[in-house]
Amino acid sequence: MSVIVTDTGFGPDVAAEWLDLAPDADIDVVMRGSPIRQPIRIDFPGFADGRGFTLARLLRLRGYRGVLRAKGHVIADQYAMARRAGFDEVEIDDDLARRQPQDQWLARADWQRHDYQTRLRG
Repeated sequence: MSVIVTDTGFGPDVAAEWLDLAPDADIDVVMRGSPIRQPIRIDFPGFADGRGFTLARLLRLRGYRGVLRAKGHVIADQYAMARRAGFDEVEIDDDLARRQPQDQWLARADWQRHDYQTRLRG
């Protein structure tokens, strides 16, 4: 099973037909042709692999407005970065949810207020 993390905490996975992308997907190939209407899920094979953040940002910059989900090895400390990159939610496995419970993710859910630039303007 999977746990979905949003700004309001843990929730169940809602069935959808996802367009699954590897973190090294070619953005020009993905965005070619008609607009993408289905939700996109980007795989994170390891928590140290940040290519998915770049891909999410590029999708948003190129006009993708649908649901964007990070799936895999994203840890609570990376949640704010995922949201700023353009992800709407994060999908983690039950094991990670047990090791990093909901309160650890919620501590980073106020990602808009607690970013580096806001602290500098403070």
